[in-house]
Amino acid sequence: MNLGQVQHKFALAAAGLAAVGLFTLATTPANAQGAAVAIDNDDIGGVVRGPAGPEAGVWVIAETTELPTKFAKIVVTDDQGRYVIPDLPPNVEYQVWVRGYGLVDSPKLRAKPGQQVNLTAVPAPNEAAAAHYYSAIYWFTMMKIPPAKDFGGTTDIPKEITQDIWRQRMNNVDCIGCHQLGQQATRTIPTAFGEFKSGEEAWMRRISSGQTGEWMVNRIAGQLGGVPFKYFGDWTDRVAKGELPRNKPQRPAGIERNVVISSWEWATEKHFVHDLISSDRRNPTVNAYGPLFGSNEYSSDDMPILDPKTHKVSFFKMPVADPDAPESLGPPLHPNATVKPIGASAYWGDEKIWSQRSNNHNGMFDKKGRVWFAAAVRGIENPAFCRKDSVHPSAKAFPLERSGRQVTMLDPKTMKYSFIDTCFGTHHPQFGYDADDTLWLSGSGPVAGWVNTRVWDETGDAVKAQGWAPFVLDTNGNGKVDEYTDPGAPAQPDKDMRIAGSGPYAVMPHPTDGSVWYTVNVFAGTPGFMRFDPKTRLSEFYAIPKEGIGVRGGDIDKNGVLWGSGSNGSLISFDRSKCKNPLNGPNATGNHCPEGFAYYKYPGPGFEGFENASAEASYYTWVDHHNTVGLGENIPISTANLNDGFVAFKDGQMVMLRIPYPLGFFAKGLDGRIDDPNAGWKGRGLWSSSGDRTPWMMEGGKGSKPRAVHIQIRPDPLAK
Repeated sequence: MNLGQVQHKFALAAAGLAAVGLFTLATTPANAQGAAVAIDNDDIGGVVRGPAGPEAGVWVIAETTELPTKFAKIVVTDDQGRYVIPDLPPNVEYQVWVRGYGLVDSPKLRAKPGQQVNLTAVPAPNEAAAAHYYSAIYWFTMMKIPPAKDFGGTTDIPKEITQDIWRQRMNNVDCIGCHQLGQQATRTIPTAFGEFKSGEEAWMRRISSGQTGEWMVNRIAGQLGGVPFKYFGDWTDRVAKGELPRNKPQRPAGIERNVVISSWEWATEKHFVHDLISSDRRNPTVNAYGPLFGSNEYSSDDMPILDPKTHKVSFFKMPVADPDAPESLGPPLHPNATVKPIGASAYWGDEKIWSQRSNNHNGMFDKKGRVWFAAAVRGIENPAFCRKDSVHPSAKAFPLERSGRQVTMLDPKTMKYSFIDTCFGTHHPQFGYDADDTLWLSGSGPVAGWVNTRVWDETGDAVKAQGWAPFVLDTNGNGKVDEYTDPGAPAQPDKDMRIAGSGPYAVMPHPTDGSVWYTVNVFAGTPGFMRFDPKTRLSEFYAIPKEGIGVRGGDIDKNGVLWGSGSNGSLISFDRSKCKNPLNGPNATGNHCPEGFAYYKYPGPGFEGFENASAEASYYTWVDHHNTVGLGENIPISTANLNDGFVAFKDGQMVMLRIPYPLGFFAKGLDGRIDDPNAGWKGRGLWSSSGDRTPWMMEGGKGSKPRAVHIQIRPDPLAK
């Protein structure tokens, strides 16, 4: 019997137990004599016991479908197996069950707030059943990495692809930047695809599916010479034969048991939500207790809005300024997706499930409670004021012919939606700390791009409000921008040097000195951190050292230290104040400050041969300046994309904030909000959304919807 059959048989048995459990009311009133834990009328509490006694560090999940959208709340048991699920919406019934490492899901019991529910943990009958609940990283690291001898042109791997580039692509770039590889849906092959001679052949068919099939084929078959098919196929073949992960996860311990997770379904079963926004990162009490705004990127123009107070989901259809604007799918608008599928999906067949023009990537609140988005307002060709012969100061210095995405703004008070047509492209927005409330954007290609929102508010003139400048290193060392060489051209001692690559990915305005930092060249070019000075228009570039491999999303702390999601399975930091060499001049071209970098290993196992490195494929890192989450100020928090949640770096230790249900949580971004600074842990929390491009591949399968989540840290596992 292979693993898929084992899991199927186990799932049927568990479903039967759960069905029985739904009719078992093992509850007592909250005020009953001898109650195990103290609860209020809006809590559910009790004790979890297994055959050996109380079960510590397991999750208790309460879920209901009786609210306007499906809602769940999740907590962790303490060292005596006790739990309290606090502040549940009243007057509805919940299904309550236990999930934990070494267990299979317990029968689901029905309960209402104010009841004690003692739960019986069910030990996994075998290793395969236990491994079903492991985070994706434990399964993904069963895949093999080609040995060093296979690189350099000696095999079918293209000569220019090094082992470090391969690791980067398998870590937090390419497939794993969009999907949680290792979850059950990706470590198995859908039967809808038919029969194949090998896993390698199956993967060739698999990645040609849907509206991103062309892009995936180009990356794997083209840039990587098709070699990954062999390794992905070998991986799923071994899984199908019953091979299990070499490593096992540990149950939550310490502060990780203080986590309270609230989870709402939102959006639709066909559309992913790339990001959500809850507040202004500079002023996190903005929009207190208010709605959350999602970003669908190229999957839909219908932006989901969740009101966590009423548990209601609504949609705002994002328009474009040009009624004739095409869909933002396919080159040159968005190369990652095509208008029509090139191969039938195992889930949706030949149906076109994505359709949009606004291409909303993500948003950011300002201090007035308005939400600014990186979103398209027109087609890709720029208006005349952006181009050569324009009188616009930025265009005179560096004209721009195209931009695939611009800026929009929604005022939630009036629901008025405004267009700010930018000449530069946009990806992630972030407000600076200046009097002009300058909005800085990544995704701007060869330039730093910005919108002066004060000027825009005063004039409504997007032309006057925007500016951009190329990234130029002061390699002649005179402190100002001079004539420069273009990227790839030989350096000249009397000129500066313009640099390029795939451009800015994350954008990080410095809280105090006015500079703006970026992670750059995630997809092409030398990856690193870039500093842009708006006063001098000069840049500085700091390349990720070889041991770091690369970087994706990042943020800056209150002290000016940068933090990024590293491609070597670590949190990368960079402190410019530690640099010993000159920061400009002919030698300041990227490799002049290795001493500024440090690495902090993420949780989870590594690939075979790289056991000292985690395979965690973190997508983005954000710094909690204001203790919005409850772990303290200035805490870097990364998306833990293969560990089903987030990981915070606190006091030199990694703290896992895992979301165990539904399995497959995969975030693209995060932010924090303080709803009530006087309410203790209840008045603050971390907000995010599951952002996997294929929500139907997480636990629950087809029909599952993306989830918005709120993570809070209470002082102990029984706080209410």
